[in-house]
Amino acid sequence: MTRSGTRRSRGRPAALTLATALLALTACGGPAGGDEPPPPPTTAVSGPATPGPWRVVLDDEFDGSTLDSALWATCYDWNKDGCTISSNDESEWYLPSQVSVSDGRLTLTAQRRATRGSDHKTYPWRSGMISTGRDQWYGEPRRTFTYGYFEASIRIPAEAGMFPAFWMMPASRFTPPEIDIMEFLDSTTRVSMYVHWREPGGERARQRGTYGPSDFAGRFHVFGLLWEPDALVWYVDGVERFRVTDPDRIPDVPMEVLINLAVGVPKEPPAGVDRARMQVDWVRVWQK
Repeated sequence: MTRSGTRRSRGRPAALTLATALLALTACGGPAGGDEPPPPPTTAVSGPATPGPWRVVLDDEFDGSTLDSALWATCYDWNKDGCTISSNDESEWYLPSQVSVSDGRLTLTAQRRATRGSDHKTYPWRSGMISTGRDQWYGEPRRTFTYGYFEASIRIPAEAGMFPAFWMMPASRFTPPEIDIMEFLDSTTRVSMYVHWREPGGERARQRGTYGPSDFAGRFHVFGLLWEPDALVWYVDGVERFRVTDPDRIPDVPMEVLINLAVGVPKEPPAGVDRARMQVDWVRVWQK
C-alpha cells in the first residue's frame, strides 16, 4: 500500500487451460450475501504471461468455511489483539472477526463500529486483512517470495472512503522497498500500481502507474505482477498496464503477500456508509 514511515510501529502451469475455463464459473457463483445478484464473470486468462519453467508455489481457492491459518495471518505482526498502520492515519482496527470464508470466496468486511485498539486508541471502523507474514513480532513468516508471478481475482467494494489493496512488503518488516500490485485511492474505477524504493542517499522514492476507467466494483478482476530481477510488470485482466525496468527500483529481498481493506484513506467514508466488503476469489503465486 502507499505507506509512509518504517514499519514496526496460480493454478498449475499444466492446467492453465482448465483454470481459464473454470475462472468464469467460479467468478459467477452464488450471491455474496442477502439477495445481491452474482457479479459478472471475468474473462481474463490466469497464469504467467512469459514463458519459463513456472511452478505453482501458492494456490488458495478459499474452499471450505474457514481461512487456512497455516497460510494466512489476519494481522500485521507489530500489535496484539488486532492492528493498524498508524503512519497512514487509517480509520480501521483490523480484527480476525472481519475475515470470513464461504462459497469459495474470502470476504474482508469493513464495519463502522467504534473499536478500542491495543494501542489504547479508539478507531471508528473495524476491518479485515490477510498476510503470509507472522502472527507476532518474534515469529517466522508463513511464506515469503523473492521474484515470481503473483495474481489474485478481486472484487473491490463500491462504497466511498475505502482503501483496498493487494501488495507486498519485505519479510524484514521495514519499508521501502514495497510493491503495490493494486490499490484504489479515492476511486473505484482507476487502479494504482506502485513500486517504492530508497535512493542511494536514503531518500524515499516511488513510481506510479494507473489504469482505468473500468467497473472494478461491479465484478471480479484479475490483478497480476511479474517480478523478475530486471523488470516489474503489472497486469489487469491479463493485459500489461505498467512496467518498471530500472534495476535500482526493483526489490531483491524476500517479501510477504498481503490483501487488506483499509478505511479512511485519503478520505473518510461519507455519512450513510456503514459497511463495505472486499471479496477475493483466489490467490496464486508461481516461481521458476
